This record gives sequence, C-alpha cells and structure tokens, in this order.
Amino acid sequence: MPAGANGLVRYLPMMETATPVTGARHWRNEASALIVLAVPLIAGNLAWAAIATTDLLLLGRLGPEAVAAGALALNIYTAFLIFGMGLTTAAAPLVASARGRRRRAVHEIRRTVRQTIWAAVLICLPSWLILWHGEGILVALRQEPRLSREALQLLRGLQWAMLPYLCFLTLRNFISSLERPLWGVGVLVLGIPVNFLAGWALIFGHLGMPALGLFGAGLASTVSATVMLVAMVAVILGDRGFRRYHLLGHFWRADGARFREVWRIGLPIAITQGLEVTVFNAAVFLMGLIDRASLAAHAIAIQIAALSFMVPMGMGQAATVRVGLAFGARDRAAIGRAGWLALAMGTGYACAAALVLFVFPHRLIGIFIDIADPANAEIVYLGTLFLRVAAVFQLADGAQVIGAGALRGMHDTRVPMLFAAVGYWVIGIGIGTLLAFPLQMRGVGIWIGLASGLAVVAVLILTRWTKRGRFVPLPPAQAVPSTQ
Repeated sequence: MPAGANGLVRYLPMMETATPVTGARHWRNEASALIVLAVPLIAGNLAWAAIATTDLLLLGRLGPEAVAAGALALNIYTAFLIFGMGLTTAAAPLVASARGRRRRAVHEIRRTVRQTIWAAVLICLPSWLILWHGEGILVALRQEPRLSREALQLLRGLQWAMLPYLCFLTLRNFISSLERPLWGVGVLVLGIPVNFLAGWALIFGHLGMPALGLFGAGLASTVSATVMLVAMVAVILGDRGFRRYHLLGHFWRADGARFREVWRIGLPIAITQGLEVTVFNAAVFLMGLIDRASLAAHAIAIQIAALSFMVPMGMGQAATVRVGLAFGARDRAAIGRAGWLALAMGTGYACAAALVLFVFPHRLIGIFIDIADPANAEIVYLGTLFLRVAAVFQLADGAQVIGAGALRGMHDTRVPMLFAAVGYWVIGIGIGTLLAFPLQMRGVGIWIGLASGLAVVAVLILTRWTKRGRFVPLPPAQAVPSTQ
C-alpha cells in the first residue's frame, strides 16, 4: 500500500504571511489536519476503553463482589501500565520532531522506536515482580482480605499483558507520528471481540475451556494484548511505507544516546501520567475504606468517565504530533495554531459530554448493572452522584490533557510533571480526604477532591502553554546526523 493510501493529510511547514486570506487558510489547513489525525486516534482510544469495558461487563455477571475485586486489581495494575504507557509515549514527540526537521529521517526514527521498546522491557521486569505480590499490597492499603485475595487471582492472569501492550503501543505511536493512525484503530478494534470471546470462554468455561473466574478475566486480557501486538507487527512488515524503516532489523543493537533521550522525554510523562492514574487509584482505595457499594459505584462511574476522556485524550495525542512537527520545523506560528485549535475542539466536546453525564446518569449506569434490581439501589444512587460531579470536571480534564499533549510536542515534560504532583496529590487527595472523612461527605467528597485537583492542573498547564515562548526554546536549526 502506498504511504498516503489512507488519505491522511501530510505536514508541510507553513510560513506566516501578512495577508489575512493566507492566514485564514493556514488555520483551515491546520484544523483539517488535526481532525483527520485526531479522529482515528480517538477511535483507537475508544476501542482500547471498550476492551476494558468488556472486562467490567463480564465481571458484572459474576456479581457485585467480583466487580469490587476487579476494581482493586485493575487499579493496581493500571498504575504500572500507565507509567509504562507514559514512557513509551516519548516515541511520538521524538518521531514527529524528527520528521519536522527532516522528512526522511529513517535512521533517527528507527533508533527511537527500537530504544522505546527496550525501555518498555526494562520497566516491565520490576512491575511483574511487584504485581505478583499484589494481595500483600492491597492488604497493606487496608483493603478487605477476601477482596484482596480475589483481586490477586485477576492480577496473576493480567500482569503478563503489560509487555505486549506496551510494545503494541510503541508501534502505534510510530505509525501515528507518521500521520497514518488508521492501522492502529483497526488492530484495536480487532482486540475488542478477541478480548470478549477470550473472557467469555475463560471466565465462564465456554468453548471447552475451564471456568477460571477472575483469573480467566486477566488471562483473556493477556491473550488479546498478544494478538494485537502480533497483528501490528504484521502491519509493519506488510506495509511498504512502514517496512522501509526496518524497525526489527538489528533489534539488539545498543544505542545509549537514544535510550537516554527516550528516558529524558518519557520519564516525566510517565511520572505525570502515573501521578494522575494513582490519584484515581487512591480514590478507589479510599472508597474501599467506606463500603462495598461506594467501591462498586466508583468503579462504574470512573469507567464511564474514562470512556468520555478518550476523546480529549485523542485530541491531545494529535496535538503532540502536530505541534511536534511544527516544533521540529522551528515554525512558531504553526505551533500556536496546532495547540490552540486542539484546545478549542476539545473544549467544545467537553461541554457536550458534561451535559450527557449530568442528564442521563441512570441510563449510563444501566449499561453495567441492572438498575431495577433492589440489591443494586445504593450503587445506582451513589453512581448517579459521582457522575454528576464527573460532569462538572469534564472541561478541566479535557483542557489539561490536551494542553499537556501540546507541550509534549515541544518536548516540554518536566514542569507539567510538577504541576501534576501539586494538583493531583496536594490539592486533589488533600481536599478529597478532608471532605470524605472529617466532613463526612464520603464518596462524593472524594469525587469533589478529584475535580478540584484536575481544575488546578488545567489552569497551570494552560498558563504555561500561553507563555510557552518564554519557557521553551526552539530546537537547533540542524538536526545531528544519525550514525546508525
């Protein structure tokens, strides 16, 4: 297939002129390029969220206790996975800025992808060791011993999904930075029925498989992640536009300089995303200190909010690529256009999503549990309250992830990491704990704390983006030639 066969807009460095018509055309061109890139990325994110949603739907058929145990397991696993995802995200701005400097930067791009995969391998080794002892961690966090034992069953099958998924994600970031993200969408969509079928067979014992319960749910995710990685490798090897990078050739070759660059860009992203996801994980553990109904309601509400978050997340990923291309080309005007347009589009979506969450919470909760069952009445009531708080913080959540994505395109990752530390853990957890326990607002207080932390991070991120010219210098005019 030719490199442009999927019809995606290619980046051309845009120079500012004094004529209003030309300036307007630049904005239209950038808006078109953003939309064409963002829509497949959003679709891919929704497909990824759908895979997680199928797990929750299947666990819901085992009963509320399985949902609560699954929430504990998924949250401790997600903390490690998101850290790895943040690290591998470094591939996107590095590849995009390399293309902005030099359109055919084959060697430089290959070095980035290879070393990002090696970084993923390195982060998985200690993660597996820690997750293997997940029950002890949960008990230390004062979770119910019985739920902790059940959560460990899921973790023992799920933890092996981390490496194949991070390798898949690295390859997806590679093709997205080449502005050809549709292949990634196709592979993620393939993962939905694979995950559902594997979960259905392994959890309940269909298709001749043993009924493995929670362990089967985790194992199904490992199966689907492996299938997605194999499919993505097949795409890379089969498509001429991707094959010319020879990503898998001499894969063992050491490249200390690029490995360190991946960690320099990726580690702050990983810490930032880790701070964000662990604050939500902490909220799960705090819910576990309240009661099981609060924990189950939180698991459902956070899954719905996460599905909504996939849209601004995709817009932020597109902003990283578009800003990265302009950053590599040293075009300040194009950097501004890409970032501001992404923020405007994301804000419009956030307003619509907030309306849906506020007006239709019962219908959304009904997707996961039977809202007519009296046994679920308290979960439905609490979930409704949580979703209405989630509606309020949609705007802040969208603004912070898109703004962070735009800054990431300029390789600006360290200061946003500090913003996340203050906003999520000092403000978010501080206010949430105060409201939930001393002020007796329970689960709603925790959600208000989360909203407060997101709002603070959004304000700080947008302030830095507005003043980016003072803080982030443009790269050198000439890239250092690759020797590999």
